[in-house]
Amino acid sequence: MTKQILLSFIIALFFNANSEAQVDKNSELYKVIISKDSLLFTIGFNKCDISQFENLLSEKFEFFHDVDGVSDRNKFLNDLKTGLCGDRKNYQARRELLPESTEIYALYNKSNQGKIYGAIQIGVHQFFEKQTGKSEKFGSSARFTHVWLLENGEWKLSKSFSYEHIKKQLKTANTSLFDDNAGIEKWLQENKVPTLGLGIIKNGKLEQIKVYGEITKGVSAPYNTIFNVASLTKPVTAMLALKLVSLGKWNLDEPLYNYWIDPEIANDPRNKKLTTRLILSHQTGFPNWRWMNEDKKLNFQFDPGTKYQYSGEGFEYLRKALEKKFQKSLQQLASELIFQPLKMYDTRYVWDKNIDPSRLAIGYDKDGNAYETVKNKTPNAADDLLTPIEDYGNFLISVMNSDGFTEKVFKEMISPQVASTKGKHFGLGFEIYDLGNGEYALSHGGSDNGVQTIVFIFPKTKQGILIFTNSDTGASLYEKLLKHYLGENGQKIFDIEMK
Repeated sequence: MTKQILLSFIIALFFNANSEAQVDKNSELYKVIISKDSLLFTIGFNKCDISQFENLLSEKFEFFHDVDGVSDRNKFLNDLKTGLCGDRKNYQARRELLPESTEIYALYNKSNQGKIYGAIQIGVHQFFEKQTGKSEKFGSSARFTHVWLLENGEWKLSKSFSYEHIKKQLKTANTSLFDDNAGIEKWLQENKVPTLGLGIIKNGKLEQIKVYGEITKGVSAPYNTIFNVASLTKPVTAMLALKLVSLGKWNLDEPLYNYWIDPEIANDPRNKKLTTRLILSHQTGFPNWRWMNEDKKLNFQFDPGTKYQYSGEGFEYLRKALEKKFQKSLQQLASELIFQPLKMYDTRYVWDKNIDPSRLAIGYDKDGNAYETVKNKTPNAADDLLTPIEDYGNFLISVMNSDGFTEKVFKEMISPQVASTKGKHFGLGFEIYDLGNGEYALSHGGSDNGVQTIVFIFPKTKQGILIFTNSDTGASLYEKLLKHYLGENGQKIFDIEMK
């Protein structure tokens, strides 16, 4: 195929694609194609994991290069194995997708009820080279067009066009450290953080999902990496309870002894004061965990409702009351009211057969030693939720939009219930930051062995940020990320925490 014919075909593809508007960047199709792109290049190309190409290339795959000609699947894979990946020890190449360059267009089959049968991906990518003992240098920039087709229900790359190669490094107006993969990788290594998951919410939409670092040694973390988010479990449990309240199936202020009394406090009359409101605002009087007590037993350390004390035990107490009342596990209740409606298909309280271990970000200590993976068979209402950035981001957006909440319940949720620390207050499920001028943020964090996570959402402006890490040292990243992505509000949050 001559270059003129090739370019004519590409132009035809582009204009056919433009007969329908490009898909929204928050659509399922966009996310699927970007995920496949990440597997193919971030892992397959950059790490020379040939299996990614073998899995994602159609048997009828064709590659059109404006300099090197045409390759079929066998030639392309052979050239990759013997060329680029044949001398991996002495030479490495890295492909970087130019931020914001991607456009995706759906391909519909009108004769088959208008179903999507494929997608066209258009964008610009850049290539960098590195030889042993030398620093990385820029190679070239090029435009590309990919034709993705659904083959037996699986997305496969059918055609790839690479053209307009130039020896000029391109940048966009919003290029920064956080669009510089090499810079981020170095920053993570300096802070001893193997994997960073980052989600940016703007205008009520999950605008960016980025995962940096490695899932295992030498293997880049995929777009849909699953994180243990520690205490970010609590907001999910809290919102489940509030949805039940909004449905009229649960009472925020009903004493929980009607459904559950822990045997270890059965003889303490204060158990009759426990309510969902006090649990969600951390006013139970319980320790964080009973095993922290010398006798390892649950007790009241002050009268419920008199002051703040953070407690995971309170959330577990609520779980047992909910499960007793509804005769369903917390996992079942959350699946029905949160996970399924929000399409949080990778999120769960428990370790089950649907977990993909190859996508799990294992936790590490400051010296790089791996912790044992927590595999709960029983849901923990306060800890160890497994979820990717995309799922949890969509959950936070639903919270900001008060989806499934009555106006009264949402107002209760964002209203200060008790003073916590550093001038902040706890609402119902989230801590509240007063940023002045009527502006506020809702936040929660998570901290366990090998887990440091935090989220902030701004219901008034529909903005937010999610930061997931899998290291004891992960919190060292917070300041720079918050200030960069949240600007003045990030500085205000940091100033509050430094009080």
